[in-house]
Amino acid sequence: MDTTAIDEEDKTREAEIESIRQVVATIEHSQQNELPEEFIGLFRADAIWTTGHGKRLTGRDAIAAFTCQVLPGAMKDSTVTYELVDVLFIRPDVAAVKAHAQYRTPEGEPVGNAGSPLYVMAKEDGRWLLVACQNTEVLES
Repeated sequence: MDTTAIDEEDKTREAEIESIRQVVATIEHSQQNELPEEFIGLFRADAIWTTGHGKRLTGRDAIAAFTCQVLPGAMKDSTVTYELVDVLFIRPDVAAVKAHAQYRTPEGEPVGNAGSPLYVMAKEDGRWLLVACQNTEVLES
């Protein structure tokens, strides 16, 4: 058994997970700071996104129109945090990514229900992009 090859695979996988973690961090940053262009830039041109309220958006142009309408002013009385929960590599260049999202007061207290987004990401030209996304509100039972 060649442990060097396994070690290199582990290092590569960890580097990819860190790159994906940075995409999730950019989602958080763009929303906290109401930066629509930064957020929109994370999507592939043909991406699809279903919002937490079930609105289906197809293509970066539709995502941009929606984001530019709802993001400015959205953080007036709150903020939001995102945490990477899990990464499942479907292929080396395609991953299903689960995150935890929570709106918070400026003091950091949770507001409303948590979110459980699922992001399918593809690595293109060395960059991980959002391809198919579903935001889901976690309802307490």
